Amino acid sequence: MIRIVVVFLFTGLLIGCQTTDLEDLAAYSDTKSGLVTLPGENYYASDELLVLAKNDFREGNYGKANRAYLKAVKLFPKDPEAWLGLAASYDRLRRFDQSDKAYRVLSRMIGGRPEYYNNVGYSYLLRGDLRAARRNFLKAYEIDPSNEVTANNLQMLRSSIDFAKRS
Repeated sequence: MIRIVVVFLFTGLLIGCQTTDLEDLAAYSDTKSGLVTLPGENYYASDELLVLAKNDFREGNYGKANRAYLKAVKLFPKDPEAWLGLAASYDRLRRFDQSDKAYRVLSRMIGGRPEYYNNVGYSYLLRGDLRAARRNFLKAYEIDPSNEVTANNLQMLRSSIDFAKRS
């Protein structure tokens, strides 16, 4: 009889100590409030951000492209394509200080590839530094003489030399 009374008292104490409402529990004993997704953290398919960014870039929406490339770089920090797009979008926004930072990261990733030298050369072309642009385009040409982008960039450089320099 005493055992039954002790068991009932102990059970009553345990029930009285419970502070979590059962409706607030979710799977794996987490609370529902602990499962709330952080603001700004969205799921993206592997290339969804890059597709959006490239489309915006092609349409001349460099600000929107820049934001998408920034997200892509944050989600996929080892993706050189995202970094190339980020640097190019900064170039088009004339934020050369930021594009230089992106190119420094890229130099460690793909520093010896024609894509890198073409983009850096184009950045210098946009800045009006034709010598630095030529130097980078020629490095890209040495690596891959059949690269069409490099050929187009060198032709563009030749054409820009013929025009008067404007401030």
